[in-house]
Parts: sequence; structure tokens; C-alpha cells
Amino acid sequence: MNGTTTIAEFRDAVLDPAKRAHYRLAWLSTVDHKRIAVLYMLTALVFFVIAGVEALFMRLQLAIPNNHFLAPDTFNQLFTMHGTTMIFLVVMPVVFGLANYVLPLQIGARDMAFPRLNAFGFWCVPFGGILLHFSVLAGGAPAVGWFSYAPLSETPYSSSPGVDYWAVALFVLGIGSISFAINTIATVISLRGPGMTIRRLPLFTWINFVNAFIIIFALPVLNANLAMILVDRQLQGHFFLPIGGGSPVLWQHIFWAFGHPEVYIMALPAFAIVSEIIPVFSRKPIFGYEFVAASSVAIAVLSLGVWGHHMFTVGMGRPLDVFFAISSMLIAIPTGVKVLNWTATMIGGRIRFDVPMLFCIAFLIQFLVAGITGISHAVVPLDWQTKNSYFLVAHFHFVAVGAIVFAVIGGLQYWFPKMSGRMLSERLGKWTFWLMVIGFNMTFVIQHFLGLLGMPRRVYTYPDLPHWGWMNMVSTSGVFFMSAAALILVWNLATSFFRGKVAGDNPWDAWTLEWATTSPPPHENFVALPPIRSRRPLWDIANPDRPDPIVGENSTAVTLPNHNKIGILSFILSEAGFFAALILAYLYFYARPEAGPGPRELDVPRTLLFSVCLFASSFTFWRSEVALTKQRRGSILGWLALTILLGGIFLVGQGTEYWKLFQTGVDLSTNMFSTTFFTLTGFHGLHVLMGLIALLIFLWMAWEGDFVSSRFGSAFKSVGYFWHFVDVVWVFVLLTVYILPLIR
Repeated sequence: MNGTTTIAEFRDAVLDPAKRAHYRLAWLSTVDHKRIAVLYMLTALVFFVIAGVEALFMRLQLAIPNNHFLAPDTFNQLFTMHGTTMIFLVVMPVVFGLANYVLPLQIGARDMAFPRLNAFGFWCVPFGGILLHFSVLAGGAPAVGWFSYAPLSETPYSSSPGVDYWAVALFVLGIGSISFAINTIATVISLRGPGMTIRRLPLFTWINFVNAFIIIFALPVLNANLAMILVDRQLQGHFFLPIGGGSPVLWQHIFWAFGHPEVYIMALPAFAIVSEIIPVFSRKPIFGYEFVAASSVAIAVLSLGVWGHHMFTVGMGRPLDVFFAISSMLIAIPTGVKVLNWTATMIGGRIRFDVPMLFCIAFLIQFLVAGITGISHAVVPLDWQTKNSYFLVAHFHFVAVGAIVFAVIGGLQYWFPKMSGRMLSERLGKWTFWLMVIGFNMTFVIQHFLGLLGMPRRVYTYPDLPHWGWMNMVSTSGVFFMSAAALILVWNLATSFFRGKVAGDNPWDAWTLEWATTSPPPHENFVALPPIRSRRPLWDIANPDRPDPIVGENSTAVTLPNHNKIGILSFILSEAGFFAALILAYLYFYARPEAGPGPRELDVPRTLLFSVCLFASSFTFWRSEVALTKQRRGSILGWLALTILLGGIFLVGQGTEYWKLFQTGVDLSTNMFSTTFFTLTGFHGLHVLMGLIALLIFLWMAWEGDFVSSRFGSAFKSVGYFWHFVDVVWVFVLLTVYILPLIR
């Protein structure tokens, strides 16, 4: 609902056919961050229902021993689709939706930095979800698990197109997630209101800001992995097929280099929600703001170096086992700091046990259990015993459901009044809470004991061994309690939207800026911003006799960088991660020489000549930027045309090298070298082509004389950053692929 739309106007729009058509179109074409946020959350709700049905069928299959309710392949398909849907189509969209709605309001911004990119990021979600589930109609859903381990995901073992749909869908969803992260970083850095310094950011905004950097580093790694599996399946590559010299272990390394940061991509927004709600309902500022903020950064950094604890049973060797065991223990420290801060905030506070606070308390308890069981997986011998058992299933769900879902529901209860102008029913909220707590613990606590009794995970049925049957029946029964909780939550949201008690602007007596505007907010978010001198500006207004201490310099003059520059640099950072994964894959196989064509087949002198052309194009582009600052149209056209010519010569040079290799019988499917060479240089060539298309657009605009505006200059500089980045990437590719073999 638009901030300026009343409930009565909404009803009229729903009942009148002409208004209804316009209203639908306005929602489908919106670039307003609040509407996009609602669309994110509604989409997540749809896929939550789908994932819930998939989980229900799996638990019915596992309710009793030796059950044949589902065929093995059907179970594997449900297992794959449920995991993928919950992670990529439920948890990530709902936390992105909450951040999309609240973050601009908390920093005093009118919208996200790039509204159209924001809309694009959202539409990637339903498109990716449709692609994933269309696989059911196109030969069968993928049956390889949400982690899609190779070589099971390779064509000889999974010949149906389900894995291809899975990979393309995740690639699309990854692009959407990166778009959201770029937008978040640019918004926080460039669009903060007067007086909103970095040190005054609400913790919800700060933690989501930090989380955006994890997305920027982690999702491109996944996309590189997906590109490689698609090359294997569609172009007969050899990245992960042992018979062709590939390595299934490489898939695990790259996947979990994304997969474990992904846990924190889901968990950090939950931490952000809890860090916002607990102080409000404890009537105290958060204890140790700086520690909570710093521990979020520590988690982000450490999360990128702990993936190996998923692979202790692979046999990586003692040095790697020791490294990943230590890093996995270290990451528990900043996480534990947060738990202590939240607990200390409640101690001595005047706690109000409203529904949002109840969910946060449940989050604390469930997350503490998840953390204790999680630490056990840093102990290599214990991990070996429990890795492939239901103990790990229970631990994962304590994080993904016990922590994240409880926090997200608490966040919905907390911010729903701001989004709708109506209060949710407290009575129905408590029914939701207790049913969810009972159902969750019935389902997953007992799975720890099942795992310790030896029940393996990833099985569609099991023998009638002592205690396994009744424990699985209890676990399945809990699902029905959680289903009832979900139904009551949806009913509460729907009925309260129309008939709920009017909320007012600040029903919780909260302190951050989103509560300084109307409920729901107007299109531009604020009529005027209150003065911002501390981390709780609304507290300062309500309590002028005892305001919070001023944080930082007491000035409203905050110098903010250009959002286009921040956006393109964030995009370049993500692309650097993508190319880093491809280069490391090349080096991984280069260290294991094999017979057949290799680097000696490459024409190094000719490639060096074409490389000089590409490097020179950075200089010519810089000259065109100088000409732009001096408004010399002829010089702009000349230098820009020369840049395009030099980039085109480089692409032609790469094309002739490909043609020479093809003539000698070397193509992408020949061996491991050709697979890695064509993939790495091909993606670089694609980026060069994208840059040339952008430069041609600017050349046409300059020809038409449309180069005077500051908007042209800002966009032109952004393309320049990208073009220079493409040149820098080629430096690394040239050294790795062409020069390193000469030195060796």
C-alpha cells in the first residue's frame, strides 16, 4: 500500500474494476522502496507455503519406518526443492523486504539509491522461482539436494534438465541478491539524512549494511560455480567430472565458500531485527552498541574463511582441518558477544512482553542452542561422527528456523503497524508464538537424539531400529503445530490489515526515525526530519531534559559521496569475486598437469600485442574524461571512438585465437585446460563486449550533443570504472594463463 493511500481508498480501488486495473499496474511497475518491500514479503509468503507443503510431504514419508508413501526419486526432488526454496525464495526475500522497507526510513532517505535497480532485484525473485519450479513440468525437478554435489549433478548421473533449471534459477536469484546489496551499500553511504553519521546509524541499518558486503563477496562465488556446472552440462566441459580430469572436491570448496557466508547472510538480518526490538521493549538503550556493531564486522570477515568445516569428512589433510577448526571456533566469539549484549540489555529493564518481544526471547534461547551444537562441528572428531546424521539436520534447522524465522516473525509483528497503519491482534500473535515454539521444538530437538542414535540424513526411509520410529513420529507431529502457527499468522496479517486497531505513528514508543513519520509513510517518506544528534533521535525529542549523549561531532553537515560511484564500485567488487573464483579454478587444475593441449598451444606474442591495445584503451578513455571536463565535443568523440576501436581490436584478437585453436581440434570439451581457458577468457570477453556496448551508447549521446549535464558525467565516470576494471582483470588473466607457463 502506498503511504498516501488510506484503507478506504484501498477498498475503493479493490471494488472498482477500473481502479483495480490501475492499482495492479501501479504495483507491478512500482519503483517505490515500500511497495517493493511488500512485494518481496508477499512473494516470500507464496514460496513459504510451497516449501511448507514440500516439507510436510517429506515428514509424512519419514513418520514411520519402511514407509513407501513417496518414491525415492520423488523424495529426493522434494528434498532439493524444499531446501532451495526456503533459502533462496523465502528467507532471503523476506529479510530483503524488511530491509527495503525500514532501512531508508531509518536513515532519513526518500528511497533507495537506485529505485529501478531495486525493482529489477525484486523481479529476479519471482522469475527465478518460476524457473526453478518449472523444472517439474520440464522433465522432473532436480533431485541432487540444494547443495547439488558433483558429480551427482553432472549429466551422466542427472540427465534430466532439472539441474539446469536449478542452476539458471539460482544464477538469476544471485544477480537479484547482488543488486539488492549494491543498492543497500550505496543507500547507506550516500543518502543519509542531515546529522545521520555512520556512528549514529541504528543497529538494524548497520548490520544490514555489513550484510550487504557479505552478499557482494559470497554470491558471485556461487554464480561462478553455477557457470561452471552449466558449462559442464551444456558444453561438455570437465570442471567437476573425474573421468575428464575434473574434481568434485572443487565444487564443494567453491560451493561452501558461498554456502557458509550464506548462513550469515540469513542470520545477520535476524540479529539486526533483534538488536532493534529488544531495547525498545526493555525500555533501555542497547548495551554496548559499539560491541554489537564491531562484532557484526568480525562475523562478516570470519564468515568468509570457515567453509572448510563442511568438508572435514572429505579428507582435506591435517593443515586445512586445523585451520578451519580454529576459524570455526573463532567466529563463535563475536556471535557470543551479541548474545551477551542482548541479554545485558534486558537485565534491569522494564520489559514489556508484547508479541515482538516474545519472539525475540524465543530467538535468543533457540539461537543459543544452535550455537552450542554448531561449535561441536568445529571439533573434527565429533564432526566426523555426526556430519552425515540427523544431528546436523537439527542444528541447521535450529539456525534457519529457530533463529531466523522467530526473529523475522518478531520483525513483522514490530513493523506491521508502520507498514499498514494497523495493529496486529495481540491474542492471535500469542497463539502463533506458542504454537510455533511447541511445534518447532517437537520437530527439531528430538532430531539431535536421532542423529546421536545413528540415523543418517538424506534418506527417504529407514529400518525399524530401536526408538527411531516413535522419535520420527514426534518430529512429524510437530510440523502440524508449526503449520497451524503459520495459518494463524497469515490470518492475523490479513484481517488486521482491514480491521486492526489504528496504530498511530509510534505505537511502541520507539526511538528511530521510521517512527517519526506517519503510518504508513507518505510517498516521499518524510515531510521533515527531526534533528539527529544521537542514536535515538525520538528519545531526544520526547525527553529534552535528559537527551542521549551526542555521538560524534554535533553537526548536520555530513559529506556524502556520489551514489553512482559507490554503486559501480560495489558492482566491480562483486565482479572481482566472480573472476577470482574462475582464476582459482584455472590454477587448481593448472597445478595438476595432464596430457593433451595446454598453454603451449597459445600464441603468446600475438596475445601480448592485442593486450597492449586493451591496456591502451584505458589511457584513451581517460583522455575522453579529460575532454569531457573541458566540454570539448570533438575531443570526446575522437578519444571515445579510439577507445572503442582498441577494445574491438582486442576482441577480434581473442576471436582469431579461438579460431586457431578450433582449427587444431581444441575446443571447450577437449580437456581440462581447454575447459578452464575458454570459460575464463570467454567471460572476460563478454565483459569487454558489455563495456563496448556502453561506450557506443555514450558515443552516440556525445554525437547528439547530450554530454553537458552532470548526469551524463556521473554515468560516464561509472562506465570508466568498469572499463578500467576489465583491463585490470585481463592483467591477471594474462599473467595466469599466458605468462605463468613461460616462467614455469
